[in-house]
Amino acid sequence: MRLVTILVVLLLGLLPLLADAHEMTMAEMEVRELGAGEFLWQWTASGNVPASQELSVTWPGDCTAQDNVLRCGKAGLKGEIRISGIGTRYSAVILRLYWRDGSTRAFTLTSRRPVARVYGAADDRRDAWEVSRNYLTLGVEHILSGVDHLLFVIGLLFLVGFRRQLIVTITAFTVAHSLTLVLSALGWLTLRPPPVEATIALSIMLVAAEALHREPTLSRRWPALVAFLFGLIHGLGFAGALAEIGLPKQHFLLALLTFNIGVELGQLLVVGVSLMLYRLLVRTGRFDWLRTPALYGIGALAGYWTIARTVAIFG
Repeated sequence: MRLVTILVVLLLGLLPLLADAHEMTMAEMEVRELGAGEFLWQWTASGNVPASQELSVTWPGDCTAQDNVLRCGKAGLKGEIRISGIGTRYSAVILRLYWRDGSTRAFTLTSRRPVARVYGAADDRRDAWEVSRNYLTLGVEHILSGVDHLLFVIGLLFLVGFRRQLIVTITAFTVAHSLTLVLSALGWLTLRPPPVEATIALSIMLVAAEALHREPTLSRRWPALVAFLFGLIHGLGFAGALAEIGLPKQHFLLALLTFNIGVELGQLLVVGVSLMLYRLLVRTGRFDWLRTPALYGIGALAGYWTIARTVAIFG
């Protein structure tokens, strides 16, 4: 118990640093065609620190930028637009192009894919492969950077253990959050983010508490049902992140599908790594020694999140 107390106190000291660890900070840039080969560009959305201080833009070689005016000559805006600095403070950048004929283009740039290729016209030549690749990567990055979602999955692993029932439980969680993600992306189900985030934190705390008990509670008898019900809420959290990123109109369903597949791949990766770590700890006889402190740590962090996010509902 002395060890547990020390670990919990140390964790409480780190809580303010981890409280917002799951958030995806986005920046947004607009480029508007004014005339033949001439464009106006500007950052239109960013966080507390202006995007211009954290991100830098490299335009195609035939283009020259003076202040916020971009001149590309007769060839027009054609080539690669690169944004450097993504991944430090901003996890992604939405680049929107507005052409004189009223059509638009949208790109989602990340640290792994910081380049958008433009073809000098409003014609959207992005193929399905490029869209699916970008949104698959975004899905994996989101789940791996979403500390709260990962802790819920880890809590389920502690609750169920690595046995056959785990497959049904993880499947139920996957089906549930995929369902609400799709419904929310289609605009058929919408909820305010603060209550969703508070409920997600509460779900982590409850699963950690249930995993600490040895009695045959409802969660132990029907873990798949619990995973499904809370998975519906986690899906709304994924949908909130996807709404910030945006979905291309021409490849809407493909982007939605590949983002969700990316989330599942990231989730499976976490389960696989956890399984290897579990076998290592069992082999060395340290799993039972670490299990209780780990669950107390998860519960303490989730409790902090629950309080902070509940306050945010009324703030």
